[in-house]
Amino acid sequence: MSFFLVDLRPMNNRSATHIVTEFVLLGFPGCWEIQIFLFSLFLVAYILTLLGNGAIICAVRWDPRLHTPMYFLLGNFAFLEIWYVSSTVPNMLANILSKTKAISFSGCFLQFYFFFSLGTTECLFLAIMAYDRYLAICRPLHYPTIMTGKLCGKLVSICWLIGFLGYPIPIFFISQLPFCGPNIIDHFLCDMDPLMALSCAPAPIIEFIFYTQSSLVLFFTITYILLSYTMLLRAVFQIPSAASQKKALSTCGSHLAVVSLFYGTVMVMYVSPTYGIPTCMQKIFTLVYSVMTPLFNPLIYSLRNKDMKLALRNVLLGRRISQIS
Repeated sequence: MSFFLVDLRPMNNRSATHIVTEFVLLGFPGCWEIQIFLFSLFLVAYILTLLGNGAIICAVRWDPRLHTPMYFLLGNFAFLEIWYVSSTVPNMLANILSKTKAISFSGCFLQFYFFFSLGTTECLFLAIMAYDRYLAICRPLHYPTIMTGKLCGKLVSICWLIGFLGYPIPIFFISQLPFCGPNIIDHFLCDMDPLMALSCAPAPIIEFIFYTQSSLVLFFTITYILLSYTMLLRAVFQIPSAASQKKALSTCGSHLAVVSLFYGTVMVMYVSPTYGIPTCMQKIFTLVYSVMTPLFNPLIYSLRNKDMKLALRNVLLGRRISQIS
């Protein structure tokens, strides 16, 4: 009798962990007309995001005047934004039109992994772009010898490596937690808090490691960015020429606008406690940094940058000429 008791217990545990084979993403509530409106809105935003960031990549690649470290980083950042928005929006669009609104167990955790890995890579990219602006304005004589193409390539590679190697282990352990029902996630993507709320067994150590890791990335990068811009602004206001000051502030203003938009909403979600925030507000905050930021980035960088506007105009005109000929 004792032999069967010992043998059945792990079988029950194993079966409990595999009861949930898929999750249901509730997304946004509303009637069918509202769902169609949201689908159209997010589809247009997604297409504009792809076109805007794709245009920046083409401009940086085809215009020789933009073959500088700043625009090299900007082009890579635009490439990152395309993947970042694509980690959530296509599934969200399919989910809006779906009747079941289901996502497979493995698909949910893959989205969870790519979403956080790409988000971490974006934080690191923003810090490197701040470093580039700091060198260009505070150390202009040493800038060409420090910020070489080789260094830019290494920094970009490090961002991608850290972003994608930092989360496999904690997310793997989260996926091994027992999920025995219910399987309903009141969100439009697979996020940390909704998944942990569905786990049958508490995992405070895993939660602590995950949030500590995310918080360290956020605090380290935002602190570095703020320190860089503090020294940068001090150097800008010491420039005697008003025109040079305006040009420097214009270049830095674009980056600061992106940083404020991204970090403002991300830190609300992953640093401050989210238990008191209504679910609807959590969805809105997530929409801002996951969908709206990649959409606004091309507008912010192109509208406030004369060189980028000229390069984009030349790229579009070049396409027209090639089509006519």
